Amino acid sequence: MTDVIVVGGGVIGLTAAIRLLERGHTVTVWSADDPLDTVSAVAAAAWYPTRIDENPQVATWAAATYREFRRQLEAGVPGLLLRPTRNLLREPIRELPWWAGAVDGVQLRDGSHPYAQELHFLAPLAEMDVYLGWLAGRVEEAGGRFERRRVRTLADAEADVVVNATGLAARELAGDPAVHPARGHIVLVENPGISGAVRDSAGGTYVHPRSRDVVLGGTFEVGRGDFAPDPAEAAAIVERCVALVPELAGAKVLGERIGLRPSRHGGPRVEACGKIIHAYGHGGAGMTLSWGCADEIADLAG
Repeated sequence: MTDVIVVGGGVIGLTAAIRLLERGHTVTVWSADDPLDTVSAVAAAAWYPTRIDENPQVATWAAATYREFRRQLEAGVPGLLLRPTRNLLREPIRELPWWAGAVDGVQLRDGSHPYAQELHFLAPLAEMDVYLGWLAGRVEEAGGRFERRRVRTLADAEADVVVNATGLAARELAGDPAVHPARGHIVLVENPGISGAVRDSAGGTYVHPRSRDVVLGGTFEVGRGDFAPDPAEAAAIVERCVALVPELAGAKVLGERIGLRPSRHGGPRVEACGKIIHAYGHGGAGMTLSWGCADEIADLAG
């Protein structure tokens, strides 16, 4: 039995902790914040490899995560929804995207101006205020422990294996200058009764209906690391989303959320360096790659 410390309490850290516990390891999760105070809690959290380039490793993670979410949906895991999704394409494509083979319900249809085509598929969506709580509960039910502490150096974690799932903090903790923030701004409105998700693949505008509200997005500002409110930006997000889904016109605004995606030039890093397993840099695709990465982390832990 291996003694493991997982540093980081977001979706990557929690899913890794669960997989490690399932393999029989002793696991303690160190986190400076409650899971509901991490950037994972701010995410729109719809399965989609946002701004992630294709490579065999990422494709494996994405497919494994999609399968796990479908299994969890069938099992009635709280906080998960399945949404019919339309990706609106401004330019026609001849081949399906690299990730399309992993998902259900894929259809390529003709679009209407200004969109050349629409790519339809079924996408799991996590309501993170519920789902993160379920993940934390799974950790505890499997015998894992949580400790609230802020790590100054990974050397503080004295264990057989240390999983570095620290997101943006990995820039300093792992000495990785490729890690950088990508600021995301979303607006939450009342759900007028819609269930289908829509995404303008070129413009970055998206509409993700949840059970109680609708997530309107968004922005992806690489290198911007502040949380300053921006009323003009919020108004522009609403305007773009209403143009995509007219049923949203007049929907009551419930709030806004701003988060800093833990991005990395070169893509996510999941690899072992001595006793440390690095797992960070997922950007806006943490939910989309989470369970697949957790499987690989558990394999690396041996």
